[in-house]
Amino acid sequence: MNTWLSPEEWTAVGISLKVAFTAMAASLLPGIAIAVALERGRFWGRAALDVLVHLPLVLPPVVVGYLLLLGFGKKGPIGSFLAENLGVVFSFRWTGAALACAIMGFPLLVRAIRLSLASVDRKLEDAAGTLGANPAWVFLVVTLPLIVPGILAGMVLSFAKAMGEFGATITFVSNIPGETQTLPTAIYTFIQIPGGEGGAMRLTIVSILISIGALSASEWMARRVRRRLSTR
Repeated sequence: MNTWLSPEEWTAVGISLKVAFTAMAASLLPGIAIAVALERGRFWGRAALDVLVHLPLVLPPVVVGYLLLLGFGKKGPIGSFLAENLGVVFSFRWTGAALACAIMGFPLLVRAIRLSLASVDRKLEDAAGTLGANPAWVFLVVTLPLIVPGILAGMVLSFAKAMGEFGATITFVSNIPGETQTLPTAIYTFIQIPGGEGGAMRLTIVSILISIGALSASEWMARRVRRRLSTR
């Protein structure tokens, strides 16, 4: 197996997995909070927040990457503040790729959780409330378990988007081997050079296998959750 991919190709696979898992994990709690706010909340600016959350779905990824470069680059207002005060640098680092992927996948995560929330029977929550449970406790013990399948679906969508993201990442963090070169950018590099078709095909197969594995794991976990809920 080690001879199937070159060390550089294994490095691209490792960076992709690290970026995708980081993007997914960093998006999870904010995604749940914003999904609940958009689905259940009634507040001023809700429509604007909804548009802002879903904007990456309709903007060209290159535009998102360029905006990140303007804001989080070393000379950008946010990027310079983080670099000078916290020593955190996003531009041309793998962490920047994770940030770009998190933003691109965030609408998919939020949408999946919102759809799951919309299908929850509010009578179950009301019943828990009449028994004296406060809203936070009702959400934790009643609502959250019911929307776990939606959360898992959103996590898989976010992970898959991160694994396949190209435009935003290459614009924001470039295509630096060993640092920011992910599977899509590595494949792009291979198809630009003579004789690179073999490497491109190998990494394409790896991408397909990882995606199939993520989908299978999500379905398995969702079935287990549904079984547990049905036995309660």
